[in-house]
Amino acid sequence: MNAPLAHPPKADAAPSSEGTTPVMAQFLAAKASQPDAIVFFRMGDFYELFFKDAEIASAALGITLTKRGKHQGQDIPMAGVPVHALDGYLARLIRQGFKAAICEQMEAPAEARKRGSKAVVHRDIVRVVTPGTLTEDSLLDARGANRLAAVSVRKGRAAVAVVELSAGTVDAVACSLEDLGATLASFRPSEVLVPDRLFSDETTRAALDGSGGVVQALPQALAEPVGARVRVERLYGVASLDGFGAFEEAEVSALGLIAAYLETTQAGKIPALSPPRRSGDSGFLAIDPATRLSLEIDRTQRGEREGSLLACIDRTVTSGGARALAERIARPLRDTAAINHGLDAVEWLLERRDLRRDLRDGLRASSDVARATSRLVLGRGGPRDLAAIRTGLSIAEGIAGLFPPARDPLTGPPARIAAALDRLSLSPDLGRLLVDLAEGLVAEPPHLARDGGFVSAGYRPELEEARRLRDDSRRVVADLEARAVAEAGVPFKIRHNAVLGYFLETSAKAAEPLLRPSGESPFIHRQTLANQVRFTTVELSELDAKISQAGYRALAIEGETFETWRATVQSLAQPLQAVAEALAELDAHSALAEWAEEVGAVRPAVDDTTCFEVAAGRHPVVEAAVKAQGDPYTPNNCTLDGSGAACARLSIVTGPNMAGKSTFLRQNALLVVLAQAGAFVPARAMRLGVVDRLFSRVGAGDDLARGRSTFMTEMVETAAILTQATDRSFVVLDEIGRGTATYDGLAIAWAVAEALHDRNRARTLFATHYHELAGLETRLAHVCNLSMVAREWNGDLVFLHEAAPGAADRSYGVQVAKLAGVPAAVVSRAREVLDRLEGEKSAAISLDDLPLFAQSQGWAEPTPPPRSSAVEDALQAIEPDELSPREALEALYRLKGLGRR
Repeated sequence: MNAPLAHPPKADAAPSSEGTTPVMAQFLAAKASQPDAIVFFRMGDFYELFFKDAEIASAALGITLTKRGKHQGQDIPMAGVPVHALDGYLARLIRQGFKAAICEQMEAPAEARKRGSKAVVHRDIVRVVTPGTLTEDSLLDARGANRLAAVSVRKGRAAVAVVELSAGTVDAVACSLEDLGATLASFRPSEVLVPDRLFSDETTRAALDGSGGVVQALPQALAEPVGARVRVERLYGVASLDGFGAFEEAEVSALGLIAAYLETTQAGKIPALSPPRRSGDSGFLAIDPATRLSLEIDRTQRGEREGSLLACIDRTVTSGGARALAERIARPLRDTAAINHGLDAVEWLLERRDLRRDLRDGLRASSDVARATSRLVLGRGGPRDLAAIRTGLSIAEGIAGLFPPARDPLTGPPARIAAALDRLSLSPDLGRLLVDLAEGLVAEPPHLARDGGFVSAGYRPELEEARRLRDDSRRVVADLEARAVAEAGVPFKIRHNAVLGYFLETSAKAAEPLLRPSGESPFIHRQTLANQVRFTTVELSELDAKISQAGYRALAIEGETFETWRATVQSLAQPLQAVAEALAELDAHSALAEWAEEVGAVRPAVDDTTCFEVAAGRHPVVEAAVKAQGDPYTPNNCTLDGSGAACARLSIVTGPNMAGKSTFLRQNALLVVLAQAGAFVPARAMRLGVVDRLFSRVGAGDDLARGRSTFMTEMVETAAILTQATDRSFVVLDEIGRGTATYDGLAIAWAVAEALHDRNRARTLFATHYHELAGLETRLAHVCNLSMVAREWNGDLVFLHEAAPGAADRSYGVQVAKLAGVPAAVVSRAREVLDRLEGEKSAAISLDDLPLFAQSQGWAEPTPPPRSSAVEDALQAIEPDELSPREALEALYRLKGLGRR
């Protein structure tokens, strides 16, 4: 998805409608209602685009740009796409960050002609397609969520509201301003709504930049809490939001932005949404965007799913289950009890292989009930969506039957599975819907309701009557054709078109006898073409009317039946979504159990301590890649204790490049993610005290878009860690300070390590090539050294990928250069220089002689800055956008009074 916009988009001024044709005036009116969207204007079998829209679409889609007619003396640029190919073109536009407004014909041309021969077909915008409001299967990733997010800041608190329109789920999270980036990134939205005044706020901009979604600016007025609350209540059809929970002002504001946007983009159609799921900033493990990118949790650093942690462990068999698993991995929990409930479910299914196999076999045949329901409610669904609901309900019944009632509570399913099974029990209304769809919907329905043919034979007697008349008439037409040929002695063929209806057609030469004047001939001349002549008869004209009426009536009855089913689905949207969520949750649990069995993962012991103990841990992604090549993976132990009682709080990890330091660091961070997501971990054993924030600074890269060098980017990310990490956090740092001069880098790395140990007190793995940092083991109370073992053999370097106690004595950089293919002459010269430098090392000043390190007694708080004045404090507390004119005047007098003291 495109990077966020730097400023709110500005639309070009729309052309004036003076002196235009009625159709062009209609287009200009539609464009004026959606000035920042590309308008697809339906004209028969094509969607036409005009003016600037045509030029943009031509460049973005590679379609032909042409001209048609004049507007105020200038040619009108025009482009078009066929109706049947719209979805493909929309997908390409949306991926490029554009919005598209669909302006449909709201009546048939025949209906328009009833108002007069020059009447224009009525058209109107039926929806606005944006990155975060997609619902069509052809535009969505079946295994990935597509979310629309909104951000609001009120009185120093931030909130993120998120809706997945295709599944009907809504989340609201209130958080601190510092956590806004991590909260927003955890949802990975496709589109983010933000009040325009927040564009000037540096903290908010940084969070938006890390979200990965296209940013849409909305007027600040839409975020005002009073109006926002009214819109949300209207969206849910309730008189008060109190039944959903006690929302903070910022949450209501963010939800109001979502409601306003849905009202605009869905053209008045109300989607079926679940009540907002509220979770505070303490509910989930905070992972900032830089850490997500570094650890490649759900996407690699190239932006691909393949190669990420999620892709490695995903064994789900349904699209809903894949989305549920992705959410668990993206938003690991922080509550010990909730984490263990998830682990209980995985363990229970892991121990019951036969039940798990039957469950997964049943789920494979399931369908995406959530997205089918959402499309039907929004009026975009078809008979196949009804078939998906029928399949899903039938599968739900079958899966519920796989789990016999538990006689012993101790051996019955754990709470998470029991709750999912309860939701699979169909209510009487859902049961009736399933029976209706099973009896009335054909096995393989068409995609569109307007095509007909989806209602089963015998389901509605009046439909059967219309179909019989329509189908029998076809046989009658064939009989009539044979009688006409016999009577006239002319080789007639009965044809049909929209203008003449049914007619008899023959060649011009064969028609000559019938064209001679004759009062007794039953054949009435209708039309002469270059090579054919067309006739009709009274009987054929009457038959034409009967057949047309029967066909239209059959389609009308099927359309009525579809609308009845659609209305039923709309009324049962929430229980249908509950069934879909239950199926997805069972799929996610069983998939994690399946993966755990495949790789030999174990259940982690998760508690409220500050311990981190891993025995024979393995990096799940690297292990899979190594084993695919037929090589073994070397597991490693790691122990940390935030309290420092059982072991060190901070480990300094040294060793040569390519020895596995970065893999070791990432491996332990990913084990935290897996454990707190309720998944088993690839290790012999693991004990984890719940982590509140996870930080990873592994790897280097510049940020050219923001004018940041590699070192500056590294320092910004390090600053975020030092200001946000707590004594319950887990930090992995790799090569801090390497992007600047040696002594500068060493000094920064030393100071950062001291701060993490003394002030943040976070569990930390600190990889470095500054071997001087190994001295911290003797200087700080809770530091230990680890090194990645490597051995020289016959002049070559052998990596053992094993983390052992103690510090590395060498970096082996020259040997690594040789392995990388650096020319032999360069390697040889490097050895000479290295030998000389090491020979002169004895003349160098020892580390203890350097004032910085000799005087350091650990972390000390810097001198506090001068206290702000009363005027500055009062000024900081004022929110200008929230003041009435009178309140602003009173605030000014109050400030003036403070300044006199």
